[in-house]
Amino acid sequence: MTKPKVLLLGKLPPPYMGPSIATEIILKSSLKEHFELIHLDTKINHEISAFGTWSFGKVFRNMSIYFKMISLARKMKPDIVLIPISQTTTGFLKDSLFILIAKFFGRKAVLQLRGSNFKTWVSNSSTLNKWYVKYILKKTKGIIVLGNNLKHLFENYYSKDKIFVVPNGGDYTFPVKNESGEVKILYLSNLLASKGIEDVFRAIEIVSKKVDVKFSVDVIGSWHNLDEEKRCLAIKETNHLPINVHLSKGLDEKFKYLANADIFVFPPREPEGHPWSIVEAMAAGLPIISTNRGAIIESVIDGENGFIIEPKHPEQIAEKLELLMKNEALRKKMGMAGRELYLANFTEAKMVEKLTTTFNNIIGSDY
Repeated sequence: MTKPKVLLLGKLPPPYMGPSIATEIILKSSLKEHFELIHLDTKINHEISAFGTWSFGKVFRNMSIYFKMISLARKMKPDIVLIPISQTTTGFLKDSLFILIAKFFGRKAVLQLRGSNFKTWVSNSSTLNKWYVKYILKKTKGIIVLGNNLKHLFENYYSKDKIFVVPNGGDYTFPVKNESGEVKILYLSNLLASKGIEDVFRAIEIVSKKVDVKFSVDVIGSWHNLDEEKRCLAIKETNHLPINVHLSKGLDEKFKYLANADIFVFPPREPEGHPWSIVEAMAAGLPIISTNRGAIIESVIDGENGFIIEPKHPEQIAEKLELLMKNEALRKKMGMAGRELYLANFTEAKMVEKLTTTFNNIIGSDY
């Protein structure tokens, strides 16, 4: 029996960011057992620092990607075209051309939003942009979001049966934990103010003056703002904090840190989707301290497998860190609860199951 064809648009790493990680996992997943997956790599930037910059080279690469899309839509005749959409005016304009190409060739386009700032962006944009967004979305068959908490973003554009929820999911293997005799705290994400990195440093400053528990902090990621880096490192040096910054570790190294950690901290200030680092921390059985951004509260249940604190409140992070640092039994209880929640909802198999249902729904639809 011939498998339905899915043309999947998306960036591949590097750089390692949520959307590129998601594309890589989906392409390698068992979804290919149900569908013939065709990939169009839409990557323009190879480094995060290149985002937002302009060059003739980027214009040429964008044009070549559109021509590849036209070729694939015409020759491969995919049953579905899966198109991730941006939450900026320029980004959405570029993505809309993919939607128009799919529509021109009679392909069913389904969109995917990997963030949570869409509604705010549209609300703050011009009347013309609001009209264009509605015009473009009408040419698609539905939208995939990362959590039930995000369905409201598209309630003005789609009926409920056209808004599909597919959380991130992956399978992970961790090495054996290396017992160090100290409580190890882990932050794993890009080192940006929007991700709450300065709040983590300030929280460690606070907690270091209050607890007599031996601890250390591993911060893994890449700095993208020199002033932010200087502020954070000044906090560390001035207070002689046991913070170790490791720049952009590979997957094997990253999983070693996850395996050896006791507490995971990721307190983003700005909108998120469903962060992969949260899924990885749950899989590793770590209690998590985070904020109510995007679909995070569907993974981190306050008081059960971690704590939800307010953004930009390092004193709240410190309070929860102190509680967990002093209570090993609570750490283990919450970590186990997170691991069970991960196994029930956020494995690769669960993600593939939901994507399969979504694609079959779209393929079989008459609307």
